[in-house]
Amino acid sequence: MTQGRFSGKTALVTGGGAGIGRATALAFAREGAHVVIGNRNAERGEETVAMIRTAGGTAVFRRTDVTVAADVEALVALAVEKFGRLDCAFNNAGTMTELRLIDEQPEDDFDLVMDTNVKGVWLSMKYEIRQMLAQGGGTIVNNASVSGITGSGRGAASYSASKHAVLGLTKSAALENARRNIRVNAVAPYVTETDMGTQFAAGLKITMADFAKGNPSGRVGTLEDSANAVLWLCSDESSFVTAHTLAVDGGFTAQ
Repeated sequence: MTQGRFSGKTALVTGGGAGIGRATALAFAREGAHVVIGNRNAERGEETVAMIRTAGGTAVFRRTDVTVAADVEALVALAVEKFGRLDCAFNNAGTMTELRLIDEQPEDDFDLVMDTNVKGVWLSMKYEIRQMLAQGGGTIVNNASVSGITGSGRGAASYSASKHAVLGLTKSAALENARRNIRVNAVAPYVTETDMGTQFAAGLKITMADFAKGNPSGRVGTLEDSANAVLWLCSDESSFVTAHTLAVDGGFTAQ
């Protein structure tokens, strides 16, 4: 791993076992950060750690369900135990259920999406902010979606609502901590080359190529698109940026 923007710093990533979370964890490590990974699927989380270590980086993993306060608190404690502090956090863990119209969606599906995507981000920030206050500051980025900026008439109302809530939490946390040396921002990706993106396309009976055609830039998002945005928001280069939602969307939300 090379020395970079995050040399000597500690970065925490929830949902770091795949997709945007894994790509961001690897990007942090390439830039010199010690990486702490939380993931509900332990095998995938350990795979990300192995990838970082094989490349010469430093990483640790703890199985984490972001809907469980004790799990999130323990993940933050692991960062402090292993590396002494927590400088950056990317709250990425999220889920989507089968696409169904509001009048057809089971209540359990709604609860799962809200618990993971909203409560999970709230709990993560709760314990991350406590640690960052104790050490004098830090940066947090929450993973939202373009569905948190627009609506969704495609059977994903609960997902869209959860991502709108993430943006509200982001702005509120940023305002609460603006004078406490903690910056809080969000990224809002367009459909991206992930398992969830493929699942979304399949639910709509279309392809990722169809999503690309519907984007002004003519393509879907890559994992690196989102990872690069997260790292910039966590870096000193964005030191005057807080309460901001960075759309990583190829112009989709400008239409």
